[in-house]
Amino acid sequence: QVQLVESGGGLVQAGGSLRLSCAASGSIFSINAMAWYRQAPGNQRELVAHISSGGSTNYADSVKGRFTISRDNAKNTTYLQMNSLKPEDTAVYYCNADVLTGPPYYRRWGVYWGQGTQVTVSS
Repeated sequence: QVQLVESGGGLVQAGGSLRLSCAASGSIFSINAMAWYRQAPGNQRELVAHISSGGSTNYADSVKGRFTISRDNAKNTTYLQMNSLKPEDTAVYYCNADVLTGPPYYRRWGVYWGQGTQVTVSS
């Protein structure tokens, strides 16, 4: 019904930048909050950045001042601009969205995840 597809990951040297994108598609009536999470090997998945439907943002302390989350509501897309990357930012990055979906007589909220995109920062 709803798919989230991330793109933009890759290999970058420390100090470099990457921009991740996550596009939602399918039977979407409305999207509330969107977020980016990451998971490094052996670690739990952690919240990186969050953006509300109105554009309010929150960040993990480890990325404040370096990462910027944004969204384009017309395109059902969220972005994560990552600057001054560090080796400890290496992880699989996942996007997440709260989506109102379904036909008019049966709409319901659901939480959807993308498949993840690998970000590797070399020292």
